[in-house]
Amino acid sequence: MSEKPVKIPGPDHPITIEDTHAHVTVSVAGKVIADTREALSLKEASYPAVLYIPRKNVDMSALKRTDHATYCPYKGDCSYYSIAAGGERSVNAVWTYENPHPSVSRIKDYMAFYPDRVDAIRVEA
Repeated sequence: MSEKPVKIPGPDHPITIEDTHAHVTVSVAGKVIADTREALSLKEASYPAVLYIPRKNVDMSALKRTDHATYCPYKGDCSYYSIAAGGERSVNAVWTYENPHPSVSRIKDYMAFYPDRVDAIRVEA
């Protein structure tokens, strides 16, 4: 089995991670699944910025880990969770890099949500 490639962010593929200093909530089926003022905003190359929420501010009892997994050469192995309350729409709605590459180590113990698989991701100053 060959080793997975590891790429370092740089001028051709920049990745920045910043504190948001905003109040971020994620809701599904009328229930708040995540609520934090400690979210990080990860901006990768030309992709839209993604909010990563500390795992400690996510209602883990509402999530169910799935067997789905992906790999990003810039960030590492990615694990997924579904949100039962959201039904089929919320399958693999949440992702996390449990052991991210050193260049993005700040997202360890953080989770991100697909906006189209939850009811709302609200960001308030």
